[in-house]
Amino acid sequence: MYPLGILDTNLVFPHPAGSVRMKTEIVVMDNCTSQHIILGNDYLNIYGIDINNHKDRYFTIGDNKRQKFAFSNMPKQISVVSSVKDTYKDEFVSNQLVEAQINPSLSPKMRNELVDVLYTYNNAFASDNEPLGAIRGHEVDITLNIDRPYPPVLRRPAYPASPRAREALEKHIQELIQLGVLRKVGHNEEVEVTTPVIIAWHNDKSRMVGDFRELNTYTVPDRYPIPRIQETLTQLSKAKYITSMDALKGFHQNFLTPKAKKLLRIITHCGIYEYLRMPFGIKNAPSHYQRMMNTIFPTELSEGWLIIYIDDIIICSDSWFVNLERLARVLHKVAEGNMKISLNKCNFSFEELKVLGHVVSGLSLGIDKNKVAAVLLKPIPQNKKEMMSFLGFSSYYRKHLKDFAILAKSLYRICDQQTVFEMTQDGIKAYGKIKKALTEAALLLMPDWNIPFKLYIDACGDGLGEALHQVQIIDDKPTEGPVCYI
Repeated sequence: MYPLGILDTNLVFPHPAGSVRMKTEIVVMDNCTSQHIILGNDYLNIYGIDINNHKDRYFTIGDNKRQKFAFSNMPKQISVVSSVKDTYKDEFVSNQLVEAQINPSLSPKMRNELVDVLYTYNNAFASDNEPLGAIRGHEVDITLNIDRPYPPVLRRPAYPASPRAREALEKHIQELIQLGVLRKVGHNEEVEVTTPVIIAWHNDKSRMVGDFRELNTYTVPDRYPIPRIQETLTQLSKAKYITSMDALKGFHQNFLTPKAKKLLRIITHCGIYEYLRMPFGIKNAPSHYQRMMNTIFPTELSEGWLIIYIDDIIICSDSWFVNLERLARVLHKVAEGNMKISLNKCNFSFEELKVLGHVVSGLSLGIDKNKVAAVLLKPIPQNKKEMMSFLGFSSYYRKHLKDFAILAKSLYRICDQQTVFEMTQDGIKAYGKIKKALTEAALLLMPDWNIPFKLYIDACGDGLGEALHQVQIIDDKPTEGPVCYI
């Protein structure tokens, strides 16, 4: 029998002659129904009362002779600790877990088992009391490829801002100070590097963004590899349960080295502030975060059932019991590392799920039509930058698009640095074909590495297209379909 924990507290016993104060430890037990526990036995020993609870039960007081005793029959107990635990669990479900998405097709028993796991590791999730994680041992450093004195371009002034933007900026700064992400730089502190910030608006919501472009230019790159999304998602093949989680303000959960803090100072209309934790927008932030996550979860990643793409966590399982066990393993390490997960970005135990711009299941891989629709509603590109943005988005889904290289050939040609951007009839036609291809993007089969593949090749004067197929048993029938287009 093990305790839930030990509380250190001070007890005060009031008395007319003077109160007695003592520091004590309180041991918290879970649903303790044993009849062979003597509460306060340690303090009885201090005052000379020795209780022997072995074969011949007896007790002594001081030097007095042994006196036998026996346990009486105890009435059926009501577990106070258990009822308190249930109360806390209900509060967790109604106040926090309500933000998450749980597979509605789970049976009541399965849902309760899932909730038990989530409640057991509820300290892995952000709450009002702990809104931001504090990950130690993975401090972020920045190395510049220049020496002091730094060029003037790194000591930049604040950008002008509208009254609305100023108000939003002040609000964001105060929030970050309260979270321990920022601090105001003192008047007597030496300042060598400052970065201006802007307010980015999306509908009525604002976001503070640091313009770290100049600092990034002089930053020595960290070339730690970021996973290829299309390749990693194939790990979900044959999965029956998929869970996705997202670290809340993931970058802000990382602390900075003293050197990095001095390089990450922002300048605003209301003063200079120093980042105490990693901000968004610096050059090596994704690489650092990916390395940290890979270091925290090495075994789980090597076993092939955990996918981590920067701050996105995806767990796949082929049975319900394994699903719960793997979720518990991940949440245990999250809590142990003092990381915090955002519950409103969690999706637990689904057969099919939207992750990383795709709709995935254990059998198939599709594209997220909502993300595609947002791009298709944009007007036709008017310059090279807009066209390259469209091509970059389309290329992300090229494995779903048949003959993408042939379709995009003329668009890449008009984006060439040696040419003037001009949207020709061929370009307009190719642009329309790619948009149509995105709306009709193929649903790919998840590869089965234990059966053969078929490779189809289509060569013509404009280019070369390839398709990788497999014949898989779906609904008890052999079905051939594409695994990817090349």
